[in-house]
Amino acid sequence: MKNLIIITTLLVLFGCTKQKEMELKNLINDIEAQVRPLSKEAALAYWNATITGDPLEFEKYSAANMQIVNIYSNRELFAKLKRIHEEKKIKDSLLIRELEVVYNRFLGNQTDTALLNDIIQRSAALEQKYATFRAKYKGFEISDNQVENILQTSHNNNDLKDVWMAHKKIGPLVANDIIELVKLRNMVAISLGFSNYHTMSLELSGQEPDEVSELFDELDLLTKDAFANLKDEMDTYFAKRYKTEKEKLMPWHYQGRFFQESPQIYPLELDKYYSGKNLEELTKIYYLGIGLDVEKIMANSDLYEKPGKNQHAYCIDIDSEGDIRVLCNIKDNEQWMGTMLHEFGHAVYAQGHDNPANPYFLREAAHSFTTEAVAMLFGRLSRNPEWMSQMLELPLSEVEKIQDDCQKSSRLQQLVFSRWVQVMYRFEKEMYANPNQDLNELWWTLASKYQLLTKPEGRNEPDWATKIHVALYPCYYHNYQLGELLASQFHYYIVNNITKSGNIKNDSYIGNKEVGDWIREKVFETGMKHKWNDMIEAATGEKLTAKYYASQFVD
Repeated sequence: MKNLIIITTLLVLFGCTKQKEMELKNLINDIEAQVRPLSKEAALAYWNATITGDPLEFEKYSAANMQIVNIYSNRELFAKLKRIHEEKKIKDSLLIRELEVVYNRFLGNQTDTALLNDIIQRSAALEQKYATFRAKYKGFEISDNQVENILQTSHNNNDLKDVWMAHKKIGPLVANDIIELVKLRNMVAISLGFSNYHTMSLELSGQEPDEVSELFDELDLLTKDAFANLKDEMDTYFAKRYKTEKEKLMPWHYQGRFFQESPQIYPLELDKYYSGKNLEELTKIYYLGIGLDVEKIMANSDLYEKPGKNQHAYCIDIDSEGDIRVLCNIKDNEQWMGTMLHEFGHAVYAQGHDNPANPYFLREAAHSFTTEAVAMLFGRLSRNPEWMSQMLELPLSEVEKIQDDCQKSSRLQQLVFSRWVQVMYRFEKEMYANPNQDLNELWWTLASKYQLLTKPEGRNEPDWATKIHVALYPCYYHNYQLGELLASQFHYYIVNNITKSGNIKNDSYIGNKEVGDWIREKVFETGMKHKWNDMIEAATGEKLTAKYYASQFVD
């Protein structure tokens, strides 16, 4: 009798579970039926808008997105999801993952409409201030590109200081607006049960804040000594260039507004090797060689300049069914070769996660930084001497001539950027934790510690507010660095387990289809079925770590 009761109870529980799972499936199907056509409509409108500049297409894109937001802000649908989420009666692992992804999309939109509209309006006003600001230099208004050009090319200390200071004038114009926006974003986060907006942003994207901080602490320890040595090398170079003492070098001496990109201290000119080359064909040949066919994607893409077209580059998944497109504006130089390899890295990832076996809401990269990692893995190759040697058929004498400077230049770029992201990540984290603190002082404390920059004497200005990402693209910047870490982890696994060359400096996997098979099966086709760190561990044998990045660019 006792066993009969147990069996009966189990059958009831099993039946209850199946009933709940069917309820969830029907709910997700209902949401998909609403979202899916609008997502395709928005993607097509954005594509058409950016290849033509047609304002009507931008309006279509905005309207479709607004309808999608309305779906995700639907309180009745969210209440059903929340009830199922809190009951914890779903046992099917794939359904649990779908529920988690869809639930988080809704959660981020469950806030007071008036508050959300206030944030949108303030953000738009800030965007206009950044867009219309021009630095005033020697009686003329100049663009950011012109500021960068002067910082990169001038040898005059006074000119460098003046143009750097002129650019920083945007800070006081927007700082108070940003602080108010930060407080409003925090209000949204607190209303949804989070301590602040920074924490909410990370958690809703599937990241644990403590886990991310631990990675950045690990990266700091691994890079700080190597960066200090490089910084001394840069200081020696610039002291000579600007005819001053190393101790007197200021932030405007490092060839950029933020010291986020590597200064040009090595005599490296790669554009001549790409001049006259067919970058489209090189991209196609390389990817096909590793077993990733981009022919269909390339046929649907828009790769060359034309009037009204967006001047940058991106990859877009139109329908989550394999219609992947890339926008570029190809010129026959190294930068655009790297961009083509980068964007088609995004494209082959999307081609994989659009696997029909994946549920619709899981046909995305495991995280935004994991698709960045794949794009970075391949985008790095345009400066790889081995890749250039084989793909461009360079003579050995040319390869030997550039090999050392290629490696030094890549190492410098990675370490300079890494230390800059330390500043961005830690500043945003602290700002959202306490927006009332002295943010001017916080910014320079971090820049001094991580970038080894000297604050200009007596300076007390909101220089943090001159970086547009702080205002308009909050709590995302750290993902670029996580992408670099993962790119190196993927690379290390490939050269030690697939190509087995052990060559972490130069291996470019040319012609090795096993590389494509591995990354397609282990990374692309899994989509969002697993949390990002579980996917990484399954693919490489370890969770995300900074040690392979250090092996490639520090050791």
